[in-house]
Amino acid sequence: MIEQIKKAAAILREGGVVALPTETVYGLGANAFNEKALARVFEIKRRPFFDPLILHISNVKWLDNLVIDVPAATRALIEKIWPGPLTIVLPKKNIVPDIATSGLSGVALRMPSNETALALIELAGVPVAAPSANLFGYVSPTTAKHVEEQLGDSVDMIIDAGACTVGIESTIISFMNDTPTLLRPGGTPLEEIESIIGKVMIPKREDFVNHSPGRSEQHYATSAPLLQINDIKEISSIDVNKKIGLLSLEPIDKSILPSNIEAVECLSKNGDLREAACNLFAAMRRLDDCGVDVIAALPVPNTGLGLAINDRLYRASKK
Repeated sequence: MIEQIKKAAAILREGGVVALPTETVYGLGANAFNEKALARVFEIKRRPFFDPLILHISNVKWLDNLVIDVPAATRALIEKIWPGPLTIVLPKKNIVPDIATSGLSGVALRMPSNETALALIELAGVPVAAPSANLFGYVSPTTAKHVEEQLGDSVDMIIDAGACTVGIESTIISFMNDTPTLLRPGGTPLEEIESIIGKVMIPKREDFVNHSPGRSEQHYATSAPLLQINDIKEISSIDVNKKIGLLSLEPIDKSILPSNIEAVECLSKNGDLREAACNLFAAMRRLDDCGVDVIAALPVPNTGLGLAINDRLYRASKK
């Protein structure tokens, strides 16, 4: 693996694009200081330029180079959670290219906990901008195979380090104003964040679309339309001639299900939300691969990582 990492680091330094593992999802990495490389990331993903990127670092010392100031609350948060699935947004210095932030005055930063990612960033010697390594708006990749299926040879290298351990993107907290603000629920539960820095403001959904990475209203799309349902009874309202794939938090007695349920994906055997988050995107892909006409998703508790899971299901349903 070390030789792969060395090769990938050289590619990044030379302005290439590398798909790399993180604990959340696989990322499409480029040198954050190289504007041409960043433009290529947008091109490969077919990502609109108004959607900013997250810069990944391997050491907190990078913060002073990239941002104007780091408030005490921010430092308290990163001391507890970094490396991990938490992204912070702070006022950027001019060294950060505008293309990385979509012209916004704040830059999104995080330190991944995946050892391969950390080693790669450290060897590259630069922050690495790394949005999810998939076509824009589609289900995020949690294995190298997922990356290859969507992006193929459009990237210079794919590092395969197995399946992601968190499986859902990072939580994003903005410190651009006096009150810390949740821009995206994700792999770090909001309750954990608030236990460290106190109350976090949760704006209306429409107030922060396009002001944060990965906040497009329509996102995580499957080929088959995804419908959010409240309970099993609602399946009867779906056309009986359609083949349905069912997405559930916990196991369901298949004897109670309608005959047009083609496949069932259970996210956790015992309702564990961390396990469910880790399995979410892969389960969505498997249902899609079954050739179903519709994916029906049952809700999960809207606490802990359930907040992030429900957020992804909501936006997947907006295709």
